[in-house]
Amino acid sequence: MGAAFWFMVAVCGTATFAFITVVVWLGQRTKEREAHYRSEAVKKVAESGNSAALEYLRETDRIEAARGRLKARLAGLITAAVGVALLIFLHELIPETKVYLVALVPLFVGVVLLVFSELMMKPKE
Repeated sequence: MGAAFWFMVAVCGTATFAFITVVVWLGQRTKEREAHYRSEAVKKVAESGNSAALEYLRETDRIEAARGRLKARLAGLITAAVGVALLIFLHELIPETKVYLVALVPLFVGVVLLVFSELMMKPKE
């Protein structure tokens, strides 16, 4: 492998990481702006002397908790599916050894995420 290849790898890697950095930065700015607008709206409603601000905050918290629970459930399902697929793949790849048992790690992590999202993240009624 020549020097030109490694130079191209370095340039492509740098460009990729720079792109990822800009995308993450833009996402954070968007979230910050949304939080600012939300807090300004709550201030205006609270200044009007209405109890709707408190209800709005409670509803926003409930929606965020539901989203977090859904994300944990999805992460658990994906991780468990990867564990099952890896278990089958490794068992078919090397059937005479028990190397496929390594796939139990992501499988159990996925199961724990699912159990956590169902039992520990229950919505408060």
